[in-house]
Amino acid sequence: MTDQNTTPALWPTIDELFARLEEGRDRTGMEGVLLRVLKLSEEVGEVAEAAIGATGDNPRKGFSHTWEDVQRELCDVTISALVALRSLTPDAREVFERHLKRVQERPLAPSA
Repeated sequence: MTDQNTTPALWPTIDELFARLEEGRDRTGMEGVLLRVLKLSEEVGEVAEAAIGATGDNPRKGFSHTWEDVQRELCDVTISALVALRSLTPDAREVFERHLKRVQERPLAPSA
């Protein structure tokens, strides 16, 4: 299911990615879930590498990435997080939407 821009629908795509990853999986149960959670650390590291490369702050590598690379890596973090959540529960969409609503309702500043 796609919109006019042919962007895949988020949750059906997450379910499809989860199913594809499960097919070729050697480790199951909580060990498999743990590895999906650890995958987030790898992806966050790639965001950091891209951001450093986009700013040129590594003197050895210079400007090795673009801000578009940072955007792509942030998308990979988001996808990995949603797949990890789906690994924990088939109700990932509902869990995420409930939590997002709670976050949206939080005040941005501490109460006085």
